[in-house]
This record gives sequence, structure tokens and C-alpha cells, in this order.
Amino acid sequence: MAKKPIQYAVVDAFAAEPFKGNPAAVCLLEDAAKATDDRWLQAVAAEFNLSETAYLLRDASDGATPRFQLRWFTPAAERAPAPPFQVELCGHATLASAHFLFTSVLAEHEAVVEFATKSGILTAKKGPAPDGAGVSGEGKLFIELDFPMIDVFECDNAELLYIPKTLNGASVVSVHKSSTVGDLVVELLSGKEVADIVPDIHEIKKCSGQGVIITGPAPAGSGYDFFTRYFCPKFAIDEDPVCGSAHCVLAPYWGGKLGKQKLTAFQASPRSGILYLELEAADRRVRIQGEAVTVMAGTLLA
Repeated sequence: MAKKPIQYAVVDAFAAEPFKGNPAAVCLLEDAAKATDDRWLQAVAAEFNLSETAYLLRDASDGATPRFQLRWFTPAAERAPAPPFQVELCGHATLASAHFLFTSVLAEHEAVVEFATKSGILTAKKGPAPDGAGVSGEGKLFIELDFPMIDVFECDNAELLYIPKTLNGASVVSVHKSSTVGDLVVELLSGKEVADIVPDIHEIKKCSGQGVIITGPAPAGSGYDFFTRYFCPKFAIDEDPVCGSAHCVLAPYWGGKLGKQKLTAFQASPRSGILYLELEAADRRVRIQGEAVTVMAGTLLA
């Protein structure tokens, strides 16, 4: 019997035009057995060889809001909670999944979708252009993700030893560590240093935690509040082009430093991306808005 083709799309997340932002493959599964076949899921992710491949399976619940099971895989491993950390997130693949559903699967009137992940229920909804998007954002599909806020704490001296080598002598203002996956959060003196940094990937692999977030204040007049870059070679991704989950850490970090509830972040990777952030401090949530563009669509036959 011939295998039923599986619908997929490649979506550039946090991008207003193709070939910018962060690409993710999104696969819509109809067979529950496929959704639990970890070897097949990992093989497909390795075949796409993008920073993230997302797998969707429609949930059988009868709720008013459409719900899909969602799993994320890098080319090397699944993003899922592992002790001692209890939360693992992937913002750009969630945005890509929501964009795919809103534009290709769900009825036009559907404005909210829920995702059941191993880190809990996440929601995405259509929304108007955020503050800061300007005239260029009018009439476009912006999607807002509702993610948990992530705290940071000071690093110990042993973890600081690798930082100067990792950043080739850049001006380090402070070093913190996220309370979830243990990413190192390194603030530099300026956004220009963030954009210009040439990291030593070999040294980053030695660092504790999952990866290293580099950040710094945006240049005056740029229209942004801060710059970011994210390196995670342990997941076979030397540099993540745009990382939504890193901004669950950075939004409260920079919100506190700048005294702002709404911020605009620029990820200064070679592909680059823009994230519009809003803090909900009372609920400990970060709302992340962005655009996405479908650049490829097809079917998996294997």
C-alpha cells in the first residue's frame, strides 16, 4: 500500500520577506503513530537540516479553539524538557506553525490556535500590526505568541572562565544564566559589538547550559531597544538566526533595565529578524509578535 503524503511547508519566521528571519519546516501529520515515531521524526528533521522542524497533529479535544499537538526537533535532538530544567520552548517554529495553520489549514475566521507541547499549552493569535511596525505593517498578518517569562540569575566563577575566549575579548558588561535551559546571557557594551562579534564555536560548546545569548543596547535612533544573537552548537546549530524563546529571557531583562513594558528587539544574525515584545508582569508572561513568510510547500513521501 502506498504511503499517504504528508503536507509540509518551510516558513521564514520573524521575517517580512523571504530568506530573512529563521526558517522552520512545519509538517502536518494525520497519523498518530507517526507523531510518536521518534526515529522517523528525527530523521526527517535531519533531512530538512533547518534549525527547527515542527510536527503538528490535530488534537481530538472538543474545545472551541483549534488545538494541535506540537513537537520541535533540531537536526540533532528534540527540544523537550530534561532535568534539571522543566521548560523547553521554540518560539520561531511555533510562529511558523501558527502561520502555516492560519494561511493553509484553518478557516479564515479562526483567529486563535492552541498548541499542546511537552512544556504545556501555548497559544498563538492573529493581531494588528504592533507599535513600531509603522505603515509598512498595516494590513499584514502579525501573530502573537503567549509564552512564559523566564528569569535569570548570576553565574558562578567557574562558568565565567570561558566567556572572554568565547567572545574574543568583547566588552562584557554582565553574565547571567537563564532559569530554564541554562543558557548563558552575556550583555555587551553596545549593539554594534553584538552585531560584529565573531564567536569561537568550539569554546561555546564547552560552556554550561544549552547555548549562549549575546545581547546589548541598540544604537540610538535605530528604532530598536536591544540587539541579540544566539549560539547553540550543542544542538547542531552554530547560530540560531532568530530565537523567540531567548526573548522570554531578554524581554524581562531589558524591560527592567530600560523601564519599559513594550520593547522592539533586533536579532543581528546574518539573516536578521525583528521581534515585538510586551511584558505581562502580573501573569509572568511575554507576548511575542512577529511576521512570517511561507517560502516552500510540498509533500513528504517517505
